[in-house]
Amino acid sequence: MNEVNFQEEIVKVARNLFEKSGRVEGRDLDNWLEAERIVITRHKQAELEAKIPTKKMALTKRSLQEKLKQKHN
Repeated sequence: MNEVNFQEEIVKVARNLFEKSGRVEGRDLDNWLEAERIVITRHKQAELEAKIPTKKMALTKRSLQEKLKQKHN
């Protein structure tokens, strides 16, 4: 993702936070920093998921579910 798209995404998220908070004035920096945190977290998660092959991820998920069932039985 290039720098412009990254900034645009942060702007959208910050605007959404502003709207959800009831348009409280004076919280622009707080909204911006929270938006940065959200966007960075999303991108890191997407990068991690892209590194794990789909089949391996499905097997891992299934293995975890089976282990949880065994623990609860």
